[in-house]
Amino acid sequence: MKEDRTIGMDVGDKSHALCVLNAQGAVEVRERIANTKAALQKFLSGYTRCVVALEAGTHSPWISREITRLGHRALVAQPRQVHLISGDEQKCDERDAEHLARLARVDPQLLHPIHHRGEQAQADLAILRARDGLVRARRLAINLARSLVKGVGARLPACSAEAFAKKATEAVPALLKPAVDPLLATVAQLTQQIQVYDRNVQALVTRYPEAARMEVIPGVGPLTTMGYLLTVEDPQRFRKSRQVGPFLGLVPRRDQSGDTDKHLRIHKRGDGFVRRLLVSCAHYILGPFGPDSDLRRFGLRLAEHGGRFGKRRAVVAVARKLAVLMHHLWSTGAPYVPLRQAA
Repeated sequence: MKEDRTIGMDVGDKSHALCVLNAQGAVEVRERIANTKAALQKFLSGYTRCVVALEAGTHSPWISREITRLGHRALVAQPRQVHLISGDEQKCDERDAEHLARLARVDPQLLHPIHHRGEQAQADLAILRARDGLVRARRLAINLARSLVKGVGARLPACSAEAFAKKATEAVPALLKPAVDPLLATVAQLTQQIQVYDRNVQALVTRYPEAARMEVIPGVGPLTTMGYLLTVEDPQRFRKSRQVGPFLGLVPRRDQSGDTDKHLRIHKRGDGFVRRLLVSCAHYILGPFGPDSDLRRFGLRLAEHGGRFGKRRAVVAVARKLAVLMHHLWSTGAPYVPLRQAA
């Protein structure tokens, strides 16, 4: 059994390129293995207490868990931050694996390592993402049906997506029924499946008692609550609640040099699914039906004095503050007070 080795793994969809460095930093082994648990176990069985560096991707969650289960330390790197790999002019799988191993050997923080969620949290979050995929598919089908009908000088009635298939059937021109009726049938089937997912999401809420602390915030429903909980997973991973904003990509990029200090658009490097949910909640909070609260007052002030793009900045700012508030309620157990600052 070989100890104190540093292993770089360039993860592929069908196979992985691996590079093993010894304690002196010399390349000891270069190998390619199949993308299977059996092949990974067979390769790592000859090593003990090694550091294995790999990039985040589709397969990295289960691979990192398997590496940890076999007694090694997994370092999952952020691909955007590893410029030594992305900017390599002679880029290939073998060189990428060696770069990962050398960066992990010198200083693991150069990889900007990330933390993958647990297996159960990943399975629960898959329910939310599957539902989101069906909602998008239904929206595309509805927009296509409306567009086809407009092309012949008619219009389908304005209604909710849930009632669209039923109300639009009678308004479809006879000439377009062969084209549009199958779309309406698909919309109806998607609506039924989405309702099943909604019940599954509601069942998840009962399994996570901390969700009740967040659902008291106006505009925050089961979908946003569970998406937030399952993405953050552990509130103690953040020392301060304000660190959730950068984690979800809701803070502006910065370009500072000398006397120049530019604040640009948000960098959007976090989870895009949860970010969309928070932005949707922010729209409701700032909308005509949003109840009076510190969040609403903050957003309206920013929109009023924010210039040309004040409303857009206000929505993003409220979404960021909402993420911070949800983490604070979760980590401290404090009750939600809508007008705490005003009081």
